[in-house]
Amino acid sequence: MKRAIVSVTNDLATDNRVARTCAVLQDLGHEVLLVGRKLPGSLPLERPYRTKRMRLLFNNGPLFYAEYNLRLFFLLLFSRCTLLVSNDLDTLLANFLAARLRGKQLVYDTHEFYTEVPELVERPRVRAVWLAIERRIFPKLKHVITVNQSIANAYRERYGNEVQVVRNIPAPRELPPAPERAALDLPEGKRILVMQGAGINVQRGAEEAVLAMRELPDCLLLIIGGGDAWPVLERLARERGLQDRVHLLGKMPYARMMDYTRNADLGLTLDKDTNLNYRFSLPNKLFDYLHAGIPVLATDLPEVAAIVRGRDCGVVLPAADPAAIAEAVRALFADPERYAALRGNAIFAARELDGGKEAAKLRSILEGLG
Repeated sequence: MKRAIVSVTNDLATDNRVARTCAVLQDLGHEVLLVGRKLPGSLPLERPYRTKRMRLLFNNGPLFYAEYNLRLFFLLLFSRCTLLVSNDLDTLLANFLAARLRGKQLVYDTHEFYTEVPELVERPRVRAVWLAIERRIFPKLKHVITVNQSIANAYRERYGNEVQVVRNIPAPRELPPAPERAALDLPEGKRILVMQGAGINVQRGAEEAVLAMRELPDCLLLIIGGGDAWPVLERLARERGLQDRVHLLGKMPYARMMDYTRNADLGLTLDKDTNLNYRFSLPNKLFDYLHAGIPVLATDLPEVAAIVRGRDCGVVLPAADPAAIAEAVRALFADPERYAALRGNAIFAARELDGGKEAAKLRSILEGLG
């Protein structure tokens, strides 16, 4: 029996990329164990494969990463498995050591340009530690996957590895009809903007989106998910008296999140070009907006802008600036014909950007391993 252990440092509840990996492995005949961690606010899990969420003494900082990797290493060392799948650099050390000691195959799926995220770029000593781990291990990896061609090219240039691309396009899901706005406690008479994501962190444009709402009295901004910018967003909305225009809804199951997104009029993806990771980002939310049939307001980053411009399914801004965001929103809603065209193009783009094709590519990569 083939057995795969897939590991990640989050709480498993909202990581759709990892869920897709597990589903593909299951379809290939693997018995799957998905390993993450348990947090106080973690949502319940219902998966068709085994899961393990470890309760840790530390939830952030160096002690968290040390504790997680130590416990993960021993779990991998003594659990029955034929294949290990490491998601992101913060799980790689434990996976690499266990794979080497046990002679098991290892797949590394890097969801971002990890050592270029702003949380590390702004902390050079911490970044140096992660870079040392990456430089020691990455050139030795045989099976590496990432989320877009820009990041694949950057890793290939840095380490020489061949890196496969599997984009974060959601597979088509059979969702029930979206509930009416009233059922979600949403106003009927306002235009609704939505920004969603599990990683609503610094420099991703959420603060600017909140500040833009000062000039958009006829709009409501929904922010769905979580991240390290959350306390700042709560404070901004409170201090600027925008609680009636900005609703912070927190994390929720995918289907419930999409109920809100399908009731929105415009999706926001406003990452800033302040680091290589954000410059090359291609976030899940972009595809969720298109699958919800709503146009996109995006910043001018190469991967995102190529889709928005190439399929004419939204508006691209030079940068995330509150005044520019507000002006673009007003202009878009003041032109019903243009808005209707963008909405139609978003629906068409969603049909073209088929997550099933990405799942098939992942299957071809994993087929025969383990």
